[in-house]
This record gives sequence, C-alpha cells and structure tokens, in this order.
Amino acid sequence: MTIMKSENLSISADTFLLPVSLTDIEQAATRILGHVERTPLVRSGALSQGHGAPVHLKLETLQPVGAFKLRGAMNAILSLDDEARRRGLVTASTGNHGRAVAYAARKLGIPATVCMSSLVPANKVEAIRALGADIRIVGTSQDDAQEEVERLTGSHGLTAIPPFDDVNVVAGQGTIGIEIVEDMPDLETILIPLSGGGLAGGIAVAIKALRPQARIIGISMERGAAMHASFSAGRPVSVREEETLADSLGGGIGLENRVTFALCRALLDEIVLVSEAEIAAGICHAAREEGLIVEGAGAVGFAAISSGKIKISGPTALIVSGGNIDPAIHKTIVEGAVA
Repeated sequence: MTIMKSENLSISADTFLLPVSLTDIEQAATRILGHVERTPLVRSGALSQGHGAPVHLKLETLQPVGAFKLRGAMNAILSLDDEARRRGLVTASTGNHGRAVAYAARKLGIPATVCMSSLVPANKVEAIRALGADIRIVGTSQDDAQEEVERLTGSHGLTAIPPFDDVNVVAGQGTIGIEIVEDMPDLETILIPLSGGGLAGGIAVAIKALRPQARIIGISMERGAAMHASFSAGRPVSVREEETLADSLGGGIGLENRVTFALCRALLDEIVLVSEAEIAAGICHAAREEGLIVEGAGAVGFAAISSGKIKISGPTALIVSGGNIDPAIHKTIVEGAVA
C-alpha cells in the first residue's frame, strides 16, 4: 500500500490563499449551465453493503464526451474573449480533454487542434477526429504533445486551452464538488482520480469550503504518478510516462505548474496508488457489480476500495471520471476475470 498524507490537513479553502476559490467555481457553474450535464450521484449497493457505509458514485461517464473533462474545457472556452476564440484553439491531451475541447469547439463554432502522444489509445484519437478537430500525434509523452502546443501558439497564434493547470479549467471541474455536497450534505470521504490535479484540485476547493471536515483522497496508478512524485519531492518534478490501464492519468504536472500542485498539496488529505491488477479488478467490479463501463482512470476508486487500501467509515462519494475505454480491451479484461 502506498499512501502519502498531506502536511496541511487543516487548511481550508476559505482561510488559505489559493489560486482558485469557491466563488470561481460558483461562477463556472453558472457559466456552463446548459452546456454540460448535472450528473447523478447514485448509491452503490455492492460497495455500501460490503463496507458497512453508504457509498455513492458520481457518474461523469454520462457527460456527452464520456468524461468529466467537458466541465473545465467548456468553462475555459466560454471565458475567452472573441479575439482569442477567433484565432482557434489548441490543446495537449491524453484523450478525454482533447475530446472535450473538440466537442465544445464544434458546439461554439471554433476551430480546434488537439496534440497527443503515441500513447493515447486509438479509440480516443478517433473520437476526437470525428468531432472535426485537427489531430497532431507527437512523440511518446504528454510533455512532447505540450511542446507542439507551444510551437503552434507561437507560430500560428492559436489559443491554448490547458488540460489542467489553469484557473478556469480547475473551476469548471470543481463544479462536481458543489453538486456532490448538494446531493450528499453528510459527506465524510471523497475519492478522486488524480493526474495533473485539475479534477482533484477543483473538487477539493469546493469540498473544503462547503464540507471542511470531509476527507479528500486522490487516487493514481503506480506507473508514473506525477503528482505523487511531486509531493514526495516537495516541488513539481518530471516522471517517465509509462503505458497503463489508467491512460488518462498519465503525463506530468508541468515543472512550471502554477495552479494544481498548490491546490492538491494544500487540500488533499491522502494520495493512494493502485497497481495495474487492482485497476483491472476495478474495471471488472464496475462492469459486474455496478453495470458500468469505465476506463482505467474511472476505475481507480473501485480499485482502492476493493483492494483494502482505503477503509470506508461513513458516507463516501467516488468520482467515476470517464468511460472511454477501448471496447476490445474492456471485453478482454472483464472476460478474462470471469474465466
């Protein structure tokens, strides 16, 4: 078991100067209203019964792009002025953010370019292409894709929509936290997939402001967990990007990280890492016990609970962040577990 506890457990979003506030998130909620789904928080019978406490699932798989990323992308794009939109958009992505930017850009009539590495699964690349975005496959890491974004912003004047380290993106993701507290006011623990920190940081701001006693746990994979490595170092660091079932959690947090490292370091109570086998088991649990198709990143909460790395002691919310898994891979994992 790999757990790191924050040194700043008592820090509240209301009492500590952070780059994103509850007010930012509330404004984002108003801005994106009608453009994204207010997803349901549903009880997991299997987890609730098995662990003696109510566990609810926040189903971001029901967003039009199959993942939570639409909230942040839409808020960031709607926050742009007309000139920035006119120049066209560009982003780096491990798949879901690019799909969200492409979807929002098409809806708003703005051209978009999505830069990805060769590690991004083909099904995610094709979904972005189907939305009309220009695709650039560059290198073997998220950092390589980001370098292409910087080249295009410099040479073509495109407007960058960061995948996580941006106040408007973070505020958009944080709207999930407001919805959860509204639906579960007695929340004690929340489990959040953790990568660059946009999702975890945004939700943590909302939760610590509205329900400060709640425990916030970020969950990542053992292979190339950039935020965990940065916590250990006390500063943003680079990690080697590896193939993983939780492909959406891959990539670094950026050595010049301005927003999400500070948020996560201040507000997360724990980080838990799960193995590839545990992620596969989480995907199987979601399919067999919850009737859900989830990708590896969306399964890490199930993995952490089922493996015993997290003990449930009260009302718990689990963010099911995305469902954009290659159907063939999903079939192989689930049928292999049954066999």
